[in-house]
Amino acid sequence: MNSILLVGLGGAFGAIARHLISRLALHWPNVGFPFATLGVNVIGGCLMGMLVGWLAHKVDSGNDLRLLFGVGLLGGFTTFSAFSLELVQMIQRKAWGAAVIYSTSSVVVSVLALLLGLFVMRKIFAV
Repeated sequence: MNSILLVGLGGAFGAIARHLISRLALHWPNVGFPFATLGVNVIGGCLMGMLVGWLAHKVDSGNDLRLLFGVGLLGGFTTFSAFSLELVQMIQRKAWGAAVIYSTSSVVVSVLALLLGLFVMRKIFAV
């Protein structure tokens, strides 16, 4: 139960941070590019790298901190950080084929899934 609370607490703060950045971006000049999302994803990836690097050197409460910050906070902030970590782990293992397949399929399949969901909901609500 403790792990659920850690993930939930971190996730709440991550989601709030993402929301605040998105709201702040409404005041930026609109150039038709999702800079807020790109920024959140890049920041999340960087923070995930920093967290993993820090946890590699920290022994006490490592799993609790991973759940709170990695799964919860960064998961709520952006799931792209988890994707980035997994891809880097494949690259570090020199699993080049898996890394290419994972990165390409993650982007392409996620976009296709979004399009499918959008299509289904448009059909449902068009009635």
